[in-house]
Order: sequence, then C-alpha cells, then structure tokens
Amino acid sequence: MATFTWVIPTTEYDLQPADVDGAIVVAHWRCKAEQTGDDAVTYTAQSSGTCALSPDPSAPGYTPYADVTETQVLGWCYEEIDKDAIEASLAANIELQKNPTKASGVPWA
Repeated sequence: MATFTWVIPTTEYDLQPADVDGAIVVAHWRCKAEQTGDDAVTYTAQSSGTCALSPDPSAPGYTPYADVTETQVLGWCYEEIDKDAIEASLAANIELQKNPTKASGVPWA
C-alpha cells in the first residue's frame, strides 16, 4: 500500500489592504506517493496543484498569516479538491510502474 505525503510548499497572500494581515488567497499543494515493491524497489508518483481561497479577515476564527499552520492550509485545500481521487490516481500510477502494460524500444537493438 502506498504512503501519501501532502505538503504546502508555498502560498500567495494579500499585502493590501493592511487590515487583512496577510490573508492567504492561493495555496500550492503537492502529494507524493511511495510504495516499496516485493522487488525492494521504491516506486513513486507525484501530483501538484493549487487551491484558491477566499479568506474573510472579519470572520470569527480567522487566523492571521503569522499563525497559520501547514496542517490548517492542507485542511482548507482538502475542502476544495478531491483528495481521495488524487491519492487513487497516484496509487494506480504506482501499480502501472510495478506491473507495466506497455514498453518502448526497438526489436533490433
């Protein structure tokens, strides 16, 4: 079974107006899947994307930029993307690496 590692390598945030305190408006995410096969080879697959966010600095529970955690931003992204479908796609990619259905080359080499 594949292990999935989700990260937020960077975000984009508002600097103006000054009262928004760095509201994050875009989060860039990356998911890496890894699985070691029976042959002791580690297979990997990766996907990345962005989440558009619409923070409201006046809303209760708003978190200022300096206090936001990666876990929190990942949670916001999980609400916007199909996390299960992304992980299923990466797992399928790894299965194809382990059990390929096509190859390339020339017969005379």
